[in-house]
Amino acid sequence: MQVPAPFDYARAESVDDALTLLQRHGPESRVIAGGHSLLPMMKLRLARPEWLIDINDLFELDYLVEDDNTVRVGALTRHATLLGSDLIARRFPIIVDAEKVIADPIVRNRGTIGGSLCQADPAEDLSTVCEVLKAQVVIRSMDGERVVSMPELHRGPYETAVEQAELLTEIRFPVRPRTGSAYEKVERRVGDWAVAAAGASVTLADDGTIADVTIGLTSVGLDGRTATRAEDALRGQAPSEDAFAEAARYAGEDCDPVSDQRGPVDYKRHLAAELTTRVLRRAVERAR
Repeated sequence: MQVPAPFDYARAESVDDALTLLQRHGPESRVIAGGHSLLPMMKLRLARPEWLIDINDLFELDYLVEDDNTVRVGALTRHATLLGSDLIARRFPIIVDAEKVIADPIVRNRGTIGGSLCQADPAEDLSTVCEVLKAQVVIRSMDGERVVSMPELHRGPYETAVEQAELLTEIRFPVRPRTGSAYEKVERRVGDWAVAAAGASVTLADDGTIADVTIGLTSVGLDGRTATRAEDALRGQAPSEDAFAEAARYAGEDCDPVSDQRGPVDYKRHLAAELTTRVLRRAVERAR
């Protein structure tokens, strides 16, 4: 049986307390909430923190609020809360689409959106969703707060802009009128990481043409970026199957998957293109 290396434990009582503990215990301390990413890494000795700072009592980071054309989500909000939220379903159905295919109910009941984003796993669904929705995140330290975009947050696989003595505290989603969104994923079995997945957000102009669009792909080498050539091909166009097919072809060509146990490169490119078509079609239907 695999067990983690020895570590000490502290339970934070507030955000300020968590930041104080992180600063006190230095670079070998890590924050834990759901723990579904960190604990397996600790068992494999890929992560060996000397201190775990438990933030599960920080109820101040568990909320869903809409104001000033922005939906603000606390970083400790659980996947199950997002999945069951009427506000999220109404404003951002792409989040509900993704939450339905994230792991299993046990993980969704404990895992948090903040933990998902801070893990920065290239195969993580909510990272793509947040990129597609052009979310911003709030990062807090003892010196104050700063707001960064998703491309700024994710510096590379498993690497973020959140420094050791900082906490990601909030995710901000802009609300845009006449906008629809969707996410679709292919996995080998229920709850698995994606073989490939795609998400799209489409904003329609008053005349029904595509005013703006964002397309994101998961697990196919487009991490931290969107399918810009596919997006450029759609802006100003009337939604149609031909337009979707052209954008999907660009998405398939521009992603960079690797061959592994989940499938060869050609198969993953095919999935990227097919899923792009599907999410564009559904996003437009929802925008209407």
